[in-house]
Amino acid sequence: MDIKSIIKNEVLSLKAYAVENNYYPLRLDANESPFPLADSLREEFLSRLSEVSLNRYPQAGSPELVHRFAGRLGVGDDQVIVGNGSDELIQILSIAVARPGAEMMLPTPTFAMFSITPVNAGLKLIEVPLDENFDLDLARMGETIQSRAPALTFLASPNNPTGNCFSFDRILAVIEKSPGLVVVDEAYFNFSTSARTALGLIERHDNLIVLRTLSKIGFAGARIGILVANPELVAELNKVRLPYNLNALSQAAAGFYLDHEEIFLKQAEAIRTLRDQLYSEMLSINGIHPKHSDANFIFFSCDFDSDRIYEQLLEQGILIKNFNRPGRMRNFMRVTVGNPDENEIFLKGLKEGIKKQGA
Repeated sequence: MDIKSIIKNEVLSLKAYAVENNYYPLRLDANESPFPLADSLREEFLSRLSEVSLNRYPQAGSPELVHRFAGRLGVGDDQVIVGNGSDELIQILSIAVARPGAEMMLPTPTFAMFSITPVNAGLKLIEVPLDENFDLDLARMGETIQSRAPALTFLASPNNPTGNCFSFDRILAVIEKSPGLVVVDEAYFNFSTSARTALGLIERHDNLIVLRTLSKIGFAGARIGILVANPELVAELNKVRLPYNLNALSQAAAGFYLDHEEIFLKQAEAIRTLRDQLYSEMLSINGIHPKHSDANFIFFSCDFDSDRIYEQLLEQGILIKNFNRPGRMRNFMRVTVGNPDENEIFLKGLKEGIKKQGA
């Protein structure tokens, strides 16, 4: 059998999302929280999980969580979908709008799954590079909207991997100009002191969707994402959502998070402080140019070959994310903010790598 004759061309043309599965003592590549569940909460959490009936299906559609997240976010229950991470919510949106010939617009660079999942669903990708400040290029995006009328547009603010928030007036302009759906992904919202949430715009813009996640704030392993949109759109998207999409253990974990949200928000505050300290330290290293970050990571460039620095960090057991490619991403990398000891190990390793390169 010729597999390639059966698989559709959109899938054949893609590369799978790359995850480094080799063991490294220090992993600062995935934008996870550096703080495990506190000992004071662990017993209560395990007790909560022990009460889950694994022989039964979970609640279909997670209605209790939908109600609680809606209350937290100040919206109606009929405006919320809880998903198996933001990845599933991106997939639901992509499937829902993937009519024959439908296109999607994506400012780049940004989160890889914004392109992989919609293309898998059959959408044609239109990439619009960010401007010289890694902000939205409103002129080019406006031209694309007018000429191509994309069915779906993704805007991550704060953006991954660049770490910056997009200008809010530009986000609003894209929403207002777009005939299709516009998704504002606020995965890193809790790490920003300057980000404005787009949640308040949903009432006036029925083409707007806002995504949130618990993955960056301490529950990456539970895979919990939240979608907020107008009720009519949510009703249609729920037709695409699998009935038991969020497993019972993850539902219990999300409920536990909501019971103790204040603790996790304080951890996010601590990560912001650690990020600012790491940024200052990186600024002092010759040849390293960190960008201001509103996220839990730092995007930075080097004056030398980042591929070699990346490999030398790996040799020291330190894994970060290398984005080096021709053009504006040349010699750029991204490091997740760790705990104080992890950040110190990374800084020492980075300096050692630069020294070995002779820079």
